[in-house]
Amino acid sequence: MEADFEATYGPAGDWARFFSEDKAYVATELVRDAAQARHYLTLDFWASRAAYENFRATHAAEYRALDEKCEQLTEDEAEIGCFEHVG
Repeated sequence: MEADFEATYGPAGDWARFFSEDKAYVATELVRDAAQARHYLTLDFWASRAAYENFRATHAAEYRALDEKCEQLTEDEAEIGCFEHVG
């Protein structure tokens, strides 16, 4: 199911299309661990944390629905943090 996962979570996938409804969404990158092929990191870029949080609040039902639809593609999911550009 790796191909389905990559198509769904990649820069042209379902999540990126959903996020692109908001003008504060910048981009999504999907990277794979070189040592563990089934480990991925999804990087979603927004104009600000506040913009992302506003999107989540405003689209909570749609977010949950898409998350549930994609649940079969993941074994485990964890947020590792919220990062900001420096400099």
